[in-house]
Formats: sequence, structure tokens, C-alpha cells
Amino acid sequence: METVEAATTLAGDKAQRIVDAMRRSVARRGVAGSTFDHVAREAGVSRGLLHYYFGTKERLLTEVVRRDGELKMAALEAQLEDARTADDFIGLLVASLEDLVAHDPDLVAVDFELFTLSQRNPEIAAEYAELQRGMSAHIAHVLEVKQQEGVLRLAAPPAAVVEVLLSLADGMALRMLLEPQRDFSEEIAAGVACVRALVADPS
Repeated sequence: METVEAATTLAGDKAQRIVDAMRRSVARRGVAGSTFDHVAREAGVSRGLLHYYFGTKERLLTEVVRRDGELKMAALEAQLEDARTADDFIGLLVASLEDLVAHDPDLVAVDFELFTLSQRNPEIAAEYAELQRGMSAHIAHVLEVKQQEGVLRLAAPPAAVVEVLLSLADGMALRMLLEPQRDFSEEIAAGVACVRALVADPS
């Protein structure tokens, strides 16, 4: 884990260029085709720098998802701070999904690529599972706080609700990316109906 931890201290501009270059490369070429040569060239840094800070391609992939996950969780938490009803909360979740698919499809592609890789690599599987647990715990905490504030009422423990919400979002994001020209408004409405059974107004 030293190389991934060291990567977090890499100078901001270069680190972000490397992470962004890897994300773009995986979205276009997949994991197998995304070599350090490709990424270094696109990031404008030396191949040796990637090896020094990240060690392996798999660790760089994990860093891509981790960093983006942190940014998106922070943004989502800031948005949900303003939620005053269950409808507000659900609406923000839907908007976040639609924004992700429309403006950041590379992250979705990288996430699924990393999941596939985790099925063959025990080390990556452990890191990827830890990443997912951390994200789930973060969202569960937000849900729990909102329930304590009387904004919404959960039909199950926060952690269980989060797993269902993320499963719905992952599946919907995949289908929306497979058919980008298709209108998914009816499917999203059906998903919202499912979520309402778990996240409702407190009254």
C-alpha cells in the first residue's frame, strides 16, 4: 500500500494529470490496453514517475476510483445538506446519477473495469472492496443524520438502504451508457418508486 499512499502526496497538478490520463485511457482502451507508456505520454510525465509513485497499473486504477469517489461523495454530501424532505433527497440522487452518466461516463467505465479486474486479482479485490465499503459507510452516515434530523424515515438500517441505492444506481448507469440515445425517464421513475419504499417522509 506504500505506493498508493505515496501517490496522495504527489504534487497536485502532476497527480491529477496522471489520474485523469488513466481514466481517459481505460474508457477508450480498457484496462489491458492502458499501458504506462500511454498514460505517461497523455499526462506529460515520465513513465518512471508513474512507476515510482504508483508501482503498478492496478494501483493507479484504484487511485483513480478512490480520488473520484472522494470528490463525488463530498459533492453529494454538500448537495444533500440542503435536502429538507425525502423528495429533495431522492431528487438529488437522481440528478447525481444523470449528471454522472451525461458528463463523466469515464468514471463509470473505470469502475466496471476495476470490478472485472478484482475478480482475477485478490490484492485488487481487497482494495476495491475496502473502497466500496468506505463509500457505502459515508453515504449511510449521511442517511442516518438526515433521519435523526427528521428529514426522512428509513424502512431499513442505513447501511442496507445504501447497498440497495448503490445497486440501483450501478445497474441504471450501466444500461444508460449502453444506450446513450435512449430515453430512460420511465425506468428512472420506476427506480424512484422503489427508492420511495425505503426512503420516505417521516410523517
